Amino acid sequence: MRLRRFLPCCLFAAAMLTSSCIQDEALNKEAAIDACTGANVQFTNALANNRGFNIYINRGADLTKQHLTFTIPDGAVITANDAATGDSAFTPNEDGTYSVTLNFENASHSRFVTVTSEDGANQATYLIQIIQMELPTKYHFERLQETDQPFHILLEEEAMTTDGLQRVLQWCSGNPGFELTKMYDTAMDFPTVLVENGYVGRCVKLETRNTGDFGEMVQMYIAAGNLFTGSFDLSNALNAPLESTRFGVQFYRKPVCLKGYYKYKRGEVFTESGVVVEGKQDSFDIYAMLYEAEDNAFMLDGSNGRTDRSIALLAHLDRDKALETDEWTAFEIPFVPMNGKTVDLQKLSEGKYKLGIVFTSSVEGDYFNGAVGSTLWVDEVELVCE
Repeated sequence: MRLRRFLPCCLFAAAMLTSSCIQDEALNKEAAIDACTGANVQFTNALANNRGFNIYINRGADLTKQHLTFTIPDGAVITANDAATGDSAFTPNEDGTYSVTLNFENASHSRFVTVTSEDGANQATYLIQIIQMELPTKYHFERLQETDQPFHILLEEEAMTTDGLQRVLQWCSGNPGFELTKMYDTAMDFPTVLVENGYVGRCVKLETRNTGDFGEMVQMYIAAGNLFTGSFDLSNALNAPLESTRFGVQFYRKPVCLKGYYKYKRGEVFTESGVVVEGKQDSFDIYAMLYEAEDNAFMLDGSNGRTDRSIALLAHLDRDKALETDEWTAFEIPFVPMNGKTVDLQKLSEGKYKLGIVFTSSVEGDYFNGAVGSTLWVDEVELVCE
């Protein structure tokens, strides 16, 4: 008798559970573009109305063949509004993104694409505008990019050249990785921030921070403040941290020296792998490299940024000049030939070289060694070129 009563109850519960699962699997109503990347893309800026993106690409990139990858909501579909010669179809990737090749060789270098939600009820049209760029050579650290991220992203922008090129740089940092620690209340708690009282106007402040319980769990006990040209690969931040900092932007001039101003205050307690090392002092690092990059996808990273055989010129601040100082102090670091190489001016003009510039508050910070509180301020940097 009890079994008879029990079975209907089970069947009713199973039916309710199945119904609940069906409801949970309702078709997605979202129609949006969450991100856009590409082979020639240096960085992207969302438009103010969130209905488009400015896509900054390398100066020498072919406008007729821009390979872009879009991140859109699950189940959504993306299409180009009007076909152009050379366009491909949007192709789904294994990670759920969609890739396409689009022709932007029109007067405005722009195209419209439309995202349709999985349930078909919602659509959103986005303006995708391509802006050809090259690296500026003067860095004033005065401006932040407008973003919904909880951390600072520094932006340098010079007037557009007469040939329509935009000299612009979105500086990269390890701030996205530090966000994983949740050791912050405001943007000013991150390792890399923009602050007042620079040598002129504002400046960048790089501070080595404690990563808390999260850092101890993943054996990444500190996070050095850093700033560099290139990109930060958050997907590698935990399993291959040295490879997550990717250095370099296409460059078309031969650098002579890197100069600017700094202040530095080292932290009191140096640790290696979370263990205090008595008597060892922290130091900062500044370096830059011009390296060969026949394939635009090739980039140096934290594991080889000063040692790779592709490096033709290296500027590296001597250890005996990386001094602690409360006063703004000038530095000037010459580029010296490396690996027996000379710069091929023809390849330089074709965009076959990349330039990386790196600042960090702890010289061994890429190995998570350093002193919490070590702070480097940098301002009014210039890349002097022939």
